[in-house]
Amino acid sequence: MATASATTPTIAQVRAYTVRGKGADYHDQSGYHWIDDHIATPMSIYPEYRRSRQSFGINVLGTLVVEIEADDGTVGFAVTTAGEIGAWIVEKHLARFLEGRPVTDLERIWDQMYRSTLYYGRRGVVLNAISGVDLALYDLLGRLREEPVYALLGGPVRDELQFYATGARPDVAKELGFIGGKMPLHHGPAEGEEGLRKNLDALADMRSRVGEGFWLMWDCWMSLDVDYATRLAGRAAEYGLRWIEEALIPDDYWGYAQLKRQVPAGMLVTTGEHEATRWGFRQLLETGIDIIQPDVGWCGGITELLKISAMADAHGTMVVPHGSSVYSYHFVVTRTNSPFAEFLMMHETAEEIVPMFAPLLLGEPVPENGRLRVPDTPGFGVELNPEVERTRPFTH
Repeated sequence: MATASATTPTIAQVRAYTVRGKGADYHDQSGYHWIDDHIATPMSIYPEYRRSRQSFGINVLGTLVVEIEADDGTVGFAVTTAGEIGAWIVEKHLARFLEGRPVTDLERIWDQMYRSTLYYGRRGVVLNAISGVDLALYDLLGRLREEPVYALLGGPVRDELQFYATGARPDVAKELGFIGGKMPLHHGPAEGEEGLRKNLDALADMRSRVGEGFWLMWDCWMSLDVDYATRLAGRAAEYGLRWIEEALIPDDYWGYAQLKRQVPAGMLVTTGEHEATRWGFRQLLETGIDIIQPDVGWCGGITELLKISAMADAHGTMVVPHGSSVYSYHFVVTRTNSPFAEFLMMHETAEEIVPMFAPLLLGEPVPENGRLRVPDTPGFGVELNPEVERTRPFTH
């Protein structure tokens, strides 16, 4: 009988690069962009950091590109948000668990990366780096087997994805065929009743533009407290708010449980883009929220997202990943408890559809009339744009 090492390619080298400007760190924009236009954040309690998220450093990390080369020369890659810090972690720490191993050792590699970084990791940039490695492994395995990643996950459960759009113009999103529009919340508790009124006025105006039946949601980006979120949700019910997203800081599980009990009947409570691992999402699921929104590039990659999704399914909770382009599309199309997906409108004014990670990826698909058939190209089906400058700051 042939041994695994004789039939399965092994990992020859792991390389980590950084990219500045747009890409996976889509907050790294120059010039005007709706994604940095007076959006409520945890830092909004400080007036000097209220106008721009870049003012407090939301774009300091930049994009991390992970390449994994097999011993036959095939290269898989993935991108996430982690920058030079992530590149250092990949090159100096994580690479040892990959090089020389069979490319199929996904579970073993993930477990060793996670356990070995517990003393300084668990969440945040370390899990971003682990996610990038995991996604690159799936891309490599798909290329070697000449299969799309969704085939590696058990195959599609639907013919196409349907999307809601996140951006400043849900009215335009409706015209473009999306099932709903999620707006950024602009004013937090520190801006008092005037800010609360401005939030509600913006919602009322958008409802008048899109009419009844079109989903409207608020992305609160960790900016509220339970009292403010409860009052905001209660007054927003008049305008048919579909859900209130990431209202509280990620660590306030008790607050999410309280908020879920207090929002108007029929309004959904959602969160999870800044949560990570099955253990973090176990705590989140126990709060009773309606939809979890892990980012596959931050929560631990597909290897971990599969576990998170299975746990959510057992709780009767939907999984609608935070927008991460092809990396979430290949997952969502294989899960029955992920009935729709997020598309992040990265056009400056959210009035046109452009690829989410542009200009970093070539072949990145975008929805047409709010829908997308996930391409059957091997791996995640995209390539790095050779015209985008990237730097390898560390080696091993």
